[in-house]
Amino acid sequence: MDNRYLYTIKRRIIVIGIFASILFISLVIRLYYLQIYKSEDFLKAAIKQRGKEISLYPKRGMIYDRNLVPLTNNNRTPMAIIDKEILKKDSVLSKKVKENSLLSPEEFYNILNKKDRVLQIPLTDDLQLRGYRNIFLVERVKRYSSDNLLAHVIGYTNKTDNVGKSGIEKVYDEFLVSKDEDSFIVEFDKNRRFILDGIHHVNQRTEYYNPSAVKLTIDSEIQKRVESILDREKLNGAVIVSEVGTGKILSMVSRPNFNQDDIERYLDSMDMALYNKAVQVGYPPGSIFKIVVLLSALEEGNIDLDSKYHCDGFKIVNGVRINCSGTHGAISLREGFARSCNSTFIEIGQEIGARKVIDMAKKLGFGSKIHIGLLEEVGGNLPKDEEILGAAIGNISIGQGQLEVTPLQVSNLMTIVANGGISQPLHIVEGITNIDGIMIKETYKEPSIRIISKESTDVLVDFLREVVKSGTGKSIDLEDIGGCGGKTGSAEAILNKNRVTHGWFSGFYPADIPEYVITVFVEDARSGSISALPIFEEIAREISKYKAK
Repeated sequence: MDNRYLYTIKRRIIVIGIFASILFISLVIRLYYLQIYKSEDFLKAAIKQRGKEISLYPKRGMIYDRNLVPLTNNNRTPMAIIDKEILKKDSVLSKKVKENSLLSPEEFYNILNKKDRVLQIPLTDDLQLRGYRNIFLVERVKRYSSDNLLAHVIGYTNKTDNVGKSGIEKVYDEFLVSKDEDSFIVEFDKNRRFILDGIHHVNQRTEYYNPSAVKLTIDSEIQKRVESILDREKLNGAVIVSEVGTGKILSMVSRPNFNQDDIERYLDSMDMALYNKAVQVGYPPGSIFKIVVLLSALEEGNIDLDSKYHCDGFKIVNGVRINCSGTHGAISLREGFARSCNSTFIEIGQEIGARKVIDMAKKLGFGSKIHIGLLEEVGGNLPKDEEILGAAIGNISIGQGQLEVTPLQVSNLMTIVANGGISQPLHIVEGITNIDGIMIKETYKEPSIRIISKESTDVLVDFLREVVKSGTGKSIDLEDIGGCGGKTGSAEAILNKNRVTHGWFSGFYPADIPEYVITVFVEDARSGSISALPIFEEIAREISKYKAK
């Protein structure tokens, strides 16, 4: 036989052998993968098909505060899983469950009449039910806390598809959608009765190095104290507490609050409970805006700190009368700022012109988003074109008219001032972490830059301290914890078709080396001095107590 022919046959046999070997090895690997590696997954799938799965843990990643205190997935409720037919037949067990249930008598009756055979009953305590047969006691973890702490920042999800709809839940939805599984599967027999031994606990965690959680700058302890103050005083509005040296937002509160587990009831409400009023709604700033007017004049260099002004209790601007809070007579610039004299600041505004005031406002972050990490943030409104002509300078100088600012923008302004004229960008997100809070990627932060000269800022800081010594803020006294400085504001606005007055106070403390900026905005208030200022004082004292621990 021809050697060439034998060689060809031999080569074909070798190729077929190699191919058969590869195929055999592939089949072995595939069988190993299916029978060993994936066997548990297939078992779980089979169990789920013939039983009922009861989820015990939210299918979303954790949101942490700055100290890695969980802000979500930390509310645990004891729960009983019971066969409805057994509960109906066993009157002793039924009574015991009812006595220890979180359900009202009406809710308990309704749940017994549902079609579902498996009942999930939340309990006040499971101690009294331990030892009973045919009842399974588990612990369910809720996504949100019962007091809905930090609700407007955290946001909420759509229950049907587990998608973030607002706040941090929406911004970081792709990372927070979790593949973690913690569930309880109840198997049934052919008559749809519990199989007593057919109870399976399924637990599966996300890969350790996967980005699956978000760490905020919020301090949950400060947040709790601020929320408690607003709720106790029954005030609507917003509060922001920020750290001067870092720009980190330690607390952000909006009121009224809402229940994150029952969004539907707020959709048509008139109180804007679903809005984060700290960032999502613009308001007239009132006398807070006098800070912008003063900085504009100081930076232009055309104002004498020893100048005297005159206040007759009103000012006429292009035929429009604008009233002052009182008749101050002859008054210095320092006194005019401390006592929030409208006449003084209208004169200053007229001297420097509306356009320069608006340009300074833009420089300080008004009229645009601060970009702290929340999609709901709005940029407010600054008057432009013909809106700044003629008599408009009167309203602009005292923070009225077309001006709309957010409490966040006011906090940004005061943080710049407290930092000596340097912008330390405010932010609310530290970064993305793994399931245990280990940082994977920090959030990008804009570099610090000087916005206002130190000379102008020094003058303003001195004036802000004077406000609480002799001016509109003199009703508070924080000298025992280091003093403070700040500015009050009262602004007329329309709320639910009614004309109301909103109250502001934004300031820093301690007075000499500021560590914190606190901005308080109160809707439908008597004035900033009466409504917002006392809240500032309470918050400053609570922070002082917290630091002293």
